[in-house]
Amino acid sequence: MADVIFYGMADCPANARQRQQLTAAGHALTVRDLATTAWTRGTLRPWFGERPVAEWFNRRAAAVKSGAVDPAALDEAAALDAMIADPTLIRRPLIEAEGRREAGFDPVLLDGWIGLAPTGESCEDKHARGVCDHGHHHMPRRPAA
Repeated sequence: MADVIFYGMADCPANARQRQQLTAAGHALTVRDLATTAWTRGTLRPWFGERPVAEWFNRRAAAVKSGAVDPAALDEAAALDAMIADPTLIRRPLIEAEGRREAGFDPVLLDGWIGLAPTGESCEDKHARGVCDHGHHHMPRRPAA
């Protein structure tokens, strides 16, 4: 199994569940606190790969929900500066394993990358029904019909 570096928030219940899921799949976790890490543009930028800037953000962050921060309106430098100033804006967790870095907890991606014990219905299926509550910060929840 993989040695995984997991950056999350200490008080985030979703991150706790995600850590449990990774350890249940047999991975060795090194847990780091996203909020207390001394991020710079250079150390934070690689986690987002080729994703559009708006997808770098935790859509559940208070500043995003209130409209104080509009991820779609920011360029790369402004987005990184905002996330360095307020780590709750960072899409989490940040996961590093086998020389690769990813932002967010996508069970399908993780299963294909390092292996993840199946948990039943996929995140995408739940998002399609508007009921995903796993704390995956990669997609906004759809409003209930």
